[in-house]
Amino acid sequence: MVSARIKSVLHGTGGSPGIAIGTALVVDRTHLQVLEFSIPPEQLSDEIDRLLLALEHARQELRRVRDELSTQRGPEHLYVIDAHLLILEDSMIVREVAGFIRDEEINVEAALRRTTHKFLQHFAAMEDEYLRERGRDIEIVMERILHHLVGNHHHPLPLFSGKSILVAHDLSPTDILQLDTSSVAGVVTDLGGRNSHTAILARAFEIPATVGMGTATTVISDGDLLAIDGVRGVVEVNPDEETLASYLLRKRRYDYQEQELNKLRDLPAETPDGHAVLLQGNVEFAQEIPAIAAHGGQGVGLYRTELLFMNRETLPDEEEQYEAYAAVIRAAAPYPVCIRTLDVGGDKLISTLNPADEANPALGVRAVRLSLREPELFRTQLRAILRAAVLGPTRLFFPMISGIQELRAAKECLREAKRELAIQGGSYDDAIETGIMIEIPSAVLIADLLAREVDFFSVGTNDLIQYTLAIDRANEQLAHLYEPLHPAILRSLKIIVDAAHAAGIRACICGEMAGDPEYLPILLGLGFDELSMSPAAIPRVKRVLRRCPKSQAEQVAARALSCVTAAQVEDYLKSEITARFSESFD
Repeated sequence: MVSARIKSVLHGTGGSPGIAIGTALVVDRTHLQVLEFSIPPEQLSDEIDRLLLALEHARQELRRVRDELSTQRGPEHLYVIDAHLLILEDSMIVREVAGFIRDEEINVEAALRRTTHKFLQHFAAMEDEYLRERGRDIEIVMERILHHLVGNHHHPLPLFSGKSILVAHDLSPTDILQLDTSSVAGVVTDLGGRNSHTAILARAFEIPATVGMGTATTVISDGDLLAIDGVRGVVEVNPDEETLASYLLRKRRYDYQEQELNKLRDLPAETPDGHAVLLQGNVEFAQEIPAIAAHGGQGVGLYRTELLFMNRETLPDEEEQYEAYAAVIRAAAPYPVCIRTLDVGGDKLISTLNPADEANPALGVRAVRLSLREPELFRTQLRAILRAAVLGPTRLFFPMISGIQELRAAKECLREAKRELAIQGGSYDDAIETGIMIEIPSAVLIADLLAREVDFFSVGTNDLIQYTLAIDRANEQLAHLYEPLHPAILRSLKIIVDAAHAAGIRACICGEMAGDPEYLPILLGLGFDELSMSPAAIPRVKRVLRRCPKSQAEQVAARALSCVTAAQVEDYLKSEITARFSESFD
């Protein structure tokens, strides 16, 4: 009989796919409580000294962990520790915390908390969900410093026997890296999102995880029987026998499907009637690239460069950028890398840019607009990309292009960067392929004009949906209106593909629609040449692609374009999937 413990069902976010069943082990990973109190002026320098000492101890701790893990984990998984070490090296932390200590005359712990809150506000305002999650890295690093300030070091998770499900308020990427994966059936956390590094590593190690559960640690007790669904983000606490049997059946089915998906890794990404589509991965670190090949992808369709620039006191120079881009290109070889130039607002960059306050940053000075406003910043990045591009097949593209004049201005900066490199005498890729990200309705309407000026289109469906439907993706009250299958979106995608192919260039998608296998028949039928997504999404998209004839997909796309509402498209798509491709979605 199943335990008579209290039953409940919790809902959150699927952090890492898979079904897990096991006994709960609740660990204490809550944030430390901090009191704020006044410090006499003559003692403020002592508080700053405490901060510097805690920073050094945190660095030493992370370096020690990295050295220990280097013999246990592949180097592709240690990039998160490197990223956290870079945060600890950032002098902006000292400047901001010290500023609060001196200006407010408060203790260092409280100043650290205030600084963390300030940084998190910056990240929370970002449009890109992936970048918003990077705020969690700042928070985790600041928490590590705080532990050293109060003498409560961040100890590894305890060892435990059997297959347990780890339940915590929060887990750091280092926690995940230090886990004995042979003893962990799954992970449940109160905090976190799908794009947090904790969730990314859980996916890399194939540990089912549900995150952002809110109250899991207050509802779940040690020894509770848990059944978790890492796809839907559901946790069944002490399920009844019928529910448990259902989860056991689903787990066996899921595990079998994963074995079958692994068989697709080295098979070509093409339809039964011989139409090939390039499947690639979205990354921000070179160390993420092995996961693309491991899941059957070929190259990088979107390399985000933003983290090189954000929340630091000085801009990354050309050499620092060159090394970062070179690492990505070398890791992806012989497959191509598509590098997106800076796609973020000035308020998320170094303070010396000093952007004016904007009432609506999403429609303000960001992406290529910021780059054009800061031409030296832009040309420095372009020079670094051009130099690195000689190491392997590389393309670059400009984000948030709204019209021809803006595109030509960006291309002129690229030509100027080439002229500067030619004068210096170094090697660079003079013939680098150049494209644009289409994510603004104005770009859709003049796609035929833009196509004459570039080598490829890359569609950012996340922002295209947001801007076309006038919906803030972060606004929960409007979530029901965020409709990828809205007729306006489907018609926009068709305009983009048709314009690209008429001009003889390729059309790609690097937004979330690319990684959803249910959208594959429509995207294939519309004619997209390349799809770039989270590496973990590649196998399921490839499976559908290999079972979906291009001729059938074209029929599906044509019918979807005739629908008048998103709901109608969705109903039709479900019926077609059931009738034609159901085995691909099991």
